[in-house]
Amino acid sequence: MSDKARKLFEALDLDADGTLTREEVITALYTKGPTLAASGDLPSWALGDADASSALFDAADQNGDAVLSLEEFTAVVDRRFGWG
Repeated sequence: MSDKARKLFEALDLDADGTLTREEVITALYTKGPTLAASGDLPSWALGDADASSALFDAADQNGDAVLSLEEFTAVVDRRFGWG
């Protein structure tokens, strides 16, 4: 798991409970995404609309429990963003 993926997870975890919900991912990428991209913590090409954020969530939710653990999230973003 890369440090970048862990940092991004923490930035998206709006309620700091150690998991991500679909709504958190969509809201956080919409509100924080441009700033994260500008600081190099998110590839600028990864910014998208709610549908793209929702698709990222679905790809990461490997066990189908509607929440993302750090491990689920980082496995997908490390691979998708080339951080692993």
